[in-house]
Amino acid sequence: MPIPDDVTGEEIDNDVRQELLSLPKGLAEEVSRNLVMVARLIDEDPEGAYAYSRIALRLASRVAAVREAAGFAAYANQKYSEALAEFRAARRMTGNVDLWPVMADCERGMGRPEKALDMAGAPEVHKLDKAGQVEMRLVAAGARRDMGQLEAAIVTLQSPELASNSVQPWTARLRYAYADALLAAGREGEAREWFAKAVESDKDGSTDASDRLAELDGVEFVDVLVEDEGEGEEEATPEADVEDEEYDDEDDVQDEAAASKGEQAPVVEGGDEDAPQS
Repeated sequence: MPIPDDVTGEEIDNDVRQELLSLPKGLAEEVSRNLVMVARLIDEDPEGAYAYSRIALRLASRVAAVREAAGFAAYANQKYSEALAEFRAARRMTGNVDLWPVMADCERGMGRPEKALDMAGAPEVHKLDKAGQVEMRLVAAGARRDMGQLEAAIVTLQSPELASNSVQPWTARLRYAYADALLAAGREGEAREWFAKAVESDKDGSTDASDRLAELDGVEFVDVLVEDEGEGEEEATPEADVEDEEYDDEDDVQDEAAASKGEQAPVVEGGDEDAPQS
């Protein structure tokens, strides 16, 4: 697949660049450029990102960063079995536990929420940083909901991180998940409160909390474009009437001129056939 000329490969993180040093220089550059494309497209064009990840994987399958990128690209395309295989490979290469939550979420995607819950209780979770632990909590709550255990999902999300007033990168998503679980359990008043809190902490619009809050408040969104088009159609009618009036005025003038000369007004083709003829 073609790669834009502005992509040099230098855009990748230093850690990834270090991993690619094990490759010949030309190959490392080609792999890095494909990895840059994966990162650039994964949100807006997951299929495109997946295609670039497969190229990188074909070129350097023994590089952990490549396996991880391939895993996230597969995950973004809901290819959960493939993603899990790539994440496991990356973890074997590095011994890192950072991918544990997303691996558990792959189990959910494959219809195995019980396995995801088992992973949520595994020793690896204690090795995660705070962000990873919050992510694991979100996955565990999702697994509970998959199993129809709404109240258990709510309890799972209740944590010091949820109660904290400080805003962290994960705060909006945690509050949103809690609000959504409350709403699913029929606790609408509490859900509205937590959707509002999610909006407060969601500075970059990572969730649709504001839309969910508006729905609960009964706010209806109107498509302005459709309205404008409708107004345009309405305005077209008076213009047509003006043209018709102009033609009528011309006919009246002709009639008056003919009458003054004692002549018959010209008969318009397609007019009334029953009109008297002289």
